[in-house]
Amino acid sequence: MSGTLYLIPVPLGPGQPADALHPNILATIRPLTHFVVEQAKSARAFLKAAGTDHPLQELVLEELNEHTRAVDIERLLAPLRAGHDVGLLSEAGCPAVADPGANLVALAQHEGIRVVPLVGPSSLLLALMASGLNGQHFAFHGYLPAKEAERRKALSDLESESRKRLQTQLFIETPYRNRALFEAILQTCQPSTRLCVATDLTLPGESVRTRRIAEWKKQTPPDFERRPTVFLLLA
Repeated sequence: MSGTLYLIPVPLGPGQPADALHPNILATIRPLTHFVVEQAKSARAFLKAAGTDHPLQELVLEELNEHTRAVDIERLLAPLRAGHDVGLLSEAGCPAVADPGANLVALAQHEGIRVVPLVGPSSLLLALMASGLNGQHFAFHGYLPAKEAERRKALSDLESESRKRLQTQLFIETPYRNRALFEAILQTCQPSTRLCVATDLTLPGESVRTRRIAEWKKQTPPDFERRPTVFLLLA
């Protein structure tokens, strides 16, 4: 029989795993010996803090990230096929959501391997919960284009779609470009459109603010320089 692929959530920032994860999740992690991770170094640090029944040097960690070739992903199923349970880790938050681990999950599902998602922090859902925007109808778009003209067109299209469908639009940016994206939103979107900026979710500096574009233009910009941020808008 094949093993089980456990989708293991990781805290969204510094801190002890026990502060963000239920004890049952930590108990599931400890006996595992095989993991698929984005970066081995940070994964080892997480597993050391979370606790493991095995010496760290005996754990088998295979990397799956944006540099992994599609032809190399299938071999990551080998431990599962051999009957070993495997833990899939993201760098932060829930694996397989805006995360390259989704490719491994797709292959596991195709082969009929059991996939078990474990409960943990998701910046996207936490931001949506706290935004006050439409939580019944929403869409996540990942990263918007970095070039200014393309980014403004993408924002205009998202705003139009939001107005047409009453749909909350969620997107993110590389933290050092947060301000450029924020300014593009203010310059592109209509004054009545609501924008939520959710920064450092679950961390000591957490901030979630929702304002209309017209109101944002009158206020001091959020303090989100180089800090993980989710943007949400509803026209």
